[in-house]
Amino acid sequence: MAEGKGVLIALPHSGNWDHAGAYFCQQGIPLVTVAEILKPEKLFKKFLQYREEMGFEVLGLDSRAFVTLIRRAREKRLIALVADRDLSESGIPVDFFGHQAKMPAGPAVLAIRERVPLVAAHVTYTKNGIHIDFNQVDIPDGEDEEVRIRETVQRTADLFAAGIAKAPEDWHMLQRIWIDGDFKERL
Repeated sequence: MAEGKGVLIALPHSGNWDHAGAYFCQQGIPLVTVAEILKPEKLFKKFLQYREEMGFEVLGLDSRAFVTLIRRAREKRLIALVADRDLSESGIPVDFFGHQAKMPAGPAVLAIRERVPLVAAHVTYTKNGIHIDFNQVDIPDGEDEEVRIRETVQRTADLFAAGIAKAPEDWHMLQRIWIDGDFKERL
């Protein structure tokens, strides 16, 4: 961001990512994120209020969210997307801990099309608070955008897996993400 570019951060449901986002907002770096629209609506509004009070711009996950993210990327904003669970019908199959899972294409698509740096972050708890590891996701070159997107999502998943393996107790994925085999064999 110091170079005048926006940055896209992709992260798994690990540690307290809201706390991490609040840190950036306190530093004067506006943060944009997307939230799943929850039912009941009152609960969703509570999540929005909580994050907006910390300084986040929160977009509800609907058909307009991606267009707004494109605008924010062009405005050189910090975009943070929790990306270890696909909420669409267009998720990308990835190898995740040796089994097939689906993860969202959105962060890769946005990074590739808007030429925004993509960084995988992993938040863990420490005795002093939280710790965040940042790793740039190498986006492959090439003509075929679909291949580039798939490879970028896989590279992001690999970085998520490496972070989760170091502190699995901090990963709180409460929905099924694997799409192959017997889920019980991973427990």
